[in-house]
Amino acid sequence: MEYLKKATATVAETDEKVRQTVKTMFEEIQHQGEEAVRKYAKQLDHWDQEFVLSEEKKSRLIAQVPQSVKEDIQFAYEQVKNFALAQKESIQEFECETYPGVRLGQRIVPVSCVGCYVPGGRYAHVASAIMSIATAKVAGVPFVIACSPPRGDSINPMAVYTMDLAGADLILEMGGAHAIISMAQGLFSGKAVDMIVGPGNSYVAEAKRMLFGPIGIDVIAGPTESAIIADKTANPMTIAVDLVSQAEHGLDSAVWFFTDSRPLGEAVLDLMPKVIADMPNHEVISSSWNHYGEVILCQDRAELVAVSDDYSAEHVQVLAEDLDWWKDNLSNYGSLFLGEGSTVTHGDKCSGTNHILPTRKAANYSGGLSVHKFLKILTYQEISTEANKVISAVGSRISRIEGMEGHARACDWRLQKYFPEQVWDFSVYDQKNYQ
Repeated sequence: MEYLKKATATVAETDEKVRQTVKTMFEEIQHQGEEAVRKYAKQLDHWDQEFVLSEEKKSRLIAQVPQSVKEDIQFAYEQVKNFALAQKESIQEFECETYPGVRLGQRIVPVSCVGCYVPGGRYAHVASAIMSIATAKVAGVPFVIACSPPRGDSINPMAVYTMDLAGADLILEMGGAHAIISMAQGLFSGKAVDMIVGPGNSYVAEAKRMLFGPIGIDVIAGPTESAIIADKTANPMTIAVDLVSQAEHGLDSAVWFFTDSRPLGEAVLDLMPKVIADMPNHEVISSSWNHYGEVILCQDRAELVAVSDDYSAEHVQVLAEDLDWWKDNLSNYGSLFLGEGSTVTHGDKCSGTNHILPTRKAANYSGGLSVHKFLKILTYQEISTEANKVISAVGSRISRIEGMEGHARACDWRLQKYFPEQVWDFSVYDQKNYQ
């Protein structure tokens, strides 16, 4: 492969300042509780009002949202909800008999309480509210807490409408790492969450990373990443417009273009400065493109697949012939967009797939947020007396091979209780015989 444009910077890991700041916040909130949260909210968001959004204030904010905006949000909500319903229906409870008298099965149980973080900094992320809250409610989560940073006297009214539509049971006017910690500890709500999901800045991501273990998270998302794979049949302007659309996420949003056509790669490189200059937020996009953008020329589509899978981008868009071949051969991505009719914006906003996706090569081992993330697959077993003659005997012998005498005796007891007339000799399986 050959770089027609190479990135001049790499996305840094969470720096020590962010890590130490979040650690200090966590320790203070752990010891001082809600008082510490109020201090941080006043310091960071100039907020000294109540955190729990009242029904009266919620109704007042929702009334400010134009009907046309509500209809668009409702459309996006229906698409995401319907796809989540289809995901839920793709898994099922079952029971089987793996050996005569051995009955095994699985139950599907949603987690009890989820916290959904909805960013509210540079943009009003109404789509993120849908992606997290609606998906959790479709999964059957009984109680969902949503939070978003206030700006001025409230959360963005459109975000409030979306949270309410998606099914949030309680809304906190709060953002940042202190909101993540508050939801984890059940402050202001009285309900400590089992999971926290949703994108956020580096402080939010670090708070999720720090809390992971006792609670679950979706992904530790870094700055957004988007890759486009295109062959000679693709339109260079489509590629340039779509690269720009993703570079506007932030100053360090990586956008990558992989192609096996040198003329196409050079045409896109020529177009990018012109398309960027036409954007109202061109400074942000220029930073992403100049520092993190890459264009890579490959020999053929096999090498394109290898490069794309190595980059393991959050979003991968394919503008090439034989789309089914690409769908069958690409493996590492958060979400795949096939053909010119499918731009990443569709998935980000309203087509139905979830936009909370893995970054920084996490797509090598994980998909993005889905209804499945909120569901626990719980197994159970019931073993008959007769089946114990085999299962307990094997369990006892394997336990002694491993040197776990207590485990072995739990099986021995059942053999002696259920089959008192039979003599069992396990000495040959004693671990000392294998030293």
